[in-house]
Amino acid sequence: MTDTITRYFEAFNAKDIDAMLACLSDDVAHHVNEGKIRSGKALFADFCAHMSRCYDENLTDMVVFVNADGTRAAAEYTVNGTYLATDAGLPEAQQQTYRLPAGSFFDLRDGQITRVTTYYNLADWIAQVSA
Repeated sequence: MTDTITRYFEAFNAKDIDAMLACLSDDVAHHVNEGKIRSGKALFADFCAHMSRCYDENLTDMVVFVNADGTRAAAEYTVNGTYLATDAGLPEAQQQTYRLPAGSFFDLRDGQITRVTTYYNLADWIAQVSA
């Protein structure tokens, strides 16, 4: 199952949404940081398209953990980004750069991701882009 998580993050860094979607089950539950749970690939794709408009991000310092039976995984990494376009309810975008620690948690079934939960410190991000 480490391969599925690795492919998912490689696709993220390549900005290849289709390859990310290929790692997900049709009924994936996406638990967005500070947001509502989105169910299904279509809503995940919409979220990715929105994020691509507003942010340019690359993940580094990746460490992936998978439990013994391959049904759950976690990843810790650093988000290196540029705030491209103002996102509703957030500070105005002016090409600010940011760097913050983040993590994702996954449920896995039959070689696909069935749940993605992402966490980062929103207050830290706001402080960085507001400086």
